[in-house]
Amino acid sequence: MKTHTTIVLATFALLALNACKNEEITSNRGKVKFETISVSSKIGGRIDKIYVEEGQTVKKGDTLALMNVPEVNAKLMQAEGAITAAKGQLNMAFNGATVEQLNQIEGQLNSGKAQLEFAQESYNRLQNMYQDSLVSQQQFDEVKMKLNMAKAQVKALEAKSDEVKKGARSEQIAQAQGQLDRALGAKEEVMSASDEQYLIAPANMSVETVTLEEGELLTPGYTLFNGYKTDSMYFRFTIPESEIYDFEVGKALIVVNPYTKEETNAKIVAIKQLAQYADITSTSPLYELSESIYELKVVPTVDISDQQFYTNATILIKR
Repeated sequence: MKTHTTIVLATFALLALNACKNEEITSNRGKVKFETISVSSKIGGRIDKIYVEEGQTVKKGDTLALMNVPEVNAKLMQAEGAITAAKGQLNMAFNGATVEQLNQIEGQLNSGKAQLEFAQESYNRLQNMYQDSLVSQQQFDEVKMKLNMAKAQVKALEAKSDEVKKGARSEQIAQAQGQLDRALGAKEEVMSASDEQYLIAPANMSVETVTLEEGELLTPGYTLFNGYKTDSMYFRFTIPESEIYDFEVGKALIVVNPYTKEETNAKIVAIKQLAQYADITSTSPLYELSESIYELKVVPTVDISDQQFYTNATILIKR
């Protein structure tokens, strides 16, 4: 009877030992990590309004802050004016001169012809007088010069009249179109800068720090918001060289929160060597100082929406 009792107790002890062995928590301590994200501005300006606070969770596309950039409005007005002027030039090139412009040119041409006729009559009179030696050579040359000037003016006005009636040349139309395209491009550039007045969340994120206050000046490229992507959680473990061969990419693991005892199924997605001076996740050197150190990046393979994880919280590997 005593022997039988001893066997039963030994059996239970063995089962308990195996259970404990299966439930073993390793010394590999890791940390909960999130992918970091920074939000900055492409243009400089004064912060007009900040819509979020530190610790707040926002969704992709939410407005985080508004900047006041007076130069944008001024440049927008300039661009609108350039577009209006360019459209006018292009319309004139396509449609030709207006009736008023044609009448004005026709009037100038008639005036030039009248002056030419008077200059021709004056030349004819003085030519006869010059032949009879009644006027000097200088007086005759002056009348001749005025006649030539009148002829040149009439030819120029006739050429201008023909050009206006025929319409603009293809080169003039192309030039006007180019000016319009340039003005439209300038407006697009200003509108793009106008959109940059709003700082938008690029992803679902938790805002950790806000570096400036309302009214302060934000320079281009300076980070205004720092945070973490809410859907980018992973676990980071540092493993010494003597233990790294127990792991491989794709291997399934179970990680445990030592405080809540919650378990999470996960897998290794990356292994990389760290520099000797790199930050380690263990609180004490559980390895020889001469050993190389490696990092395991481990991601959950199950839905963790019902669990609570905090950045840099401790996590353990369960065998």
